[in-house]
Amino acid sequence: MPIVYDRLRQLARARLRAEGTGCSLDTTGLVHEAYLKLVDSPSPSLRDRGHFLGLASRVMRHLLVDHARARKAAKRGGGLPPPEVEPLMWIPDADLDVMSGLDEALVRLQALDARQCRILEQRYFGGLSLEETASALGVSLATVKRELRSARAWLALELRDSSTV
Repeated sequence: MPIVYDRLRQLARARLRAEGTGCSLDTTGLVHEAYLKLVDSPSPSLRDRGHFLGLASRVMRHLLVDHARARKAAKRGGGLPPPEVEPLMWIPDADLDVMSGLDEALVRLQALDARQCRILEQRYFGGLSLEETASALGVSLATVKRELRSARAWLALELRDSSTV
């Protein structure tokens, strides 16, 4: 367990560092939530360390997106009393729409090319290296590099087009 916990903290720290200075997510909270999701899920047959890291990347992505959506919904109110503030995670208000738009684009990419979506998740939400991503997906390093370039280009176009609507 200590090895898994330390690796999850590394992934969360890398992801949160990538968010920039305007974001102050709590690494420990993100790791604990991801760990609970992983432990509570039906026991998937994990092939190896890379497969586990890929699964953890997906869980962290969903946690960040769900939290952004909840914050956005809370901002609108909905006639409900304000929720209790939890120090779990913090995503700046300016990033709520960006996170939601990114998730919607990734859902569309999943429908077009599931492997490219998993590559983006593992690289940017999980902080996996190119080599770890290749291992997790069972493909060559060259394939990951090629598909990552393609996925980035597609995502940039998708996000640019959605911002002009």
